[in-house]
Amino acid sequence: MPTFNADVPILVVDDDEEDFFMIEKAIRNSQIMNPVLSLPDGRELMDYFKGEGRFSAPESAPFPGLIFLDLNMPRMDGREALKAIKADSKFKKVPVVVLSTSRAAEDVTGCYGSGANTFVSKPDDYGELLEIMKTTKKYWLEIAQLPS
Repeated sequence: MPTFNADVPILVVDDDEEDFFMIEKAIRNSQIMNPVLSLPDGRELMDYFKGEGRFSAPESAPFPGLIFLDLNMPRMDGREALKAIKADSKFKKVPVVVLSTSRAAEDVTGCYGSGANTFVSKPDDYGELLEIMKTTKKYWLEIAQLPS
């Protein structure tokens, strides 16, 4: 029985439009039907959380159920955004999956130290990305019990 509400949005925070397209395609091909929202950097994510800028209307920023977060982005990178998310009592319980091209041990250690729930290196192959999304669906959307 699914534990994840299909109306709850999934945020993909990534400055690379092609990466977003591939991630969204893999999400859809994994039969995840939740709304998927694209944010280009950590600053936009903070605006989303605070209901500021283009997210000033409450309906434009529904509470997310899962965040895919890239690390290397302009304005506010994923490392800074992760710390801000996990420091906020309202949003710190939202699962954050760091999805980055980085394979550096210091990034993995640093992200887990800042509260990341999972760290996954972006694969070069779409088939591998699809498998990651299928596994994500199985674990985060079907098995894990998340706070409401």
